[in-house]
Amino acid sequence: MEPGKIFEHIVLFKIKSDAQTSAVDAMVSNLNGMISLDPVLYLSASPLVRIRSLSSLTFTHMLHARYGSMPDLDCYEDHPVHLSVIDNYVTPVVDDKMGVDWISDLTGSIKVPPGSAIRVTLLKLKKGLGESVKNEVLGVLEGIRRKFPSIEQFTLGENFSQEKGRNFSICSLAVFKGMSELEAVNWESEMAKVKEFLDDEMVLDYVVPLLA
Repeated sequence: MEPGKIFEHIVLFKIKSDAQTSAVDAMVSNLNGMISLDPVLYLSASPLVRIRSLSSLTFTHMLHARYGSMPDLDCYEDHPVHLSVIDNYVTPVVDDKMGVDWISDLTGSIKVPPGSAIRVTLLKLKKGLGESVKNEVLGVLEGIRRKFPSIEQFTLGENFSQEKGRNFSICSLAVFKGMSELEAVNWESEMAKVKEFLDDEMVLDYVVPLLA
């Protein structure tokens, strides 16, 4: 299948320590309910399985959505249902949140099958390194796609929402059949090749919920 362009949208949430379980469940349910909005091609939200970070940043939940164009993403962001979910279900239970967006070629289905494992990698490069270093880092991530055939789908791009993304500039998303396939991949050995260029790195593992 020929690749097409897709807009990837990731939002990370840190739940308040005193949040009621029922309120957190309502947040997740209402986030997932936004799959019905016209601009949304795909959306799922669920707790993270695992997060690793070079800094003190930590999050508990993730939303992953896909859009066909920048106007569609903007329409979603401004949609009254989206704004209502944020005001009524997210803000009351969340201590912190951040988001990243990138454009990538996509081969295969826009929808990620329930039960699939996803690894999102967010990189913040040290300042003043230049285009050649950025391209080297992108090349290492591209190499991960080729090296590990258990990756069923892979997207990679530069975050165009750096203000809300805490200046994380490079984003990738890898889809595996399940957690066992994800955990069999020696990701760290590949990322070690670019550690010297990084101010921060977040690696987020997530399983697509059955309701997605």
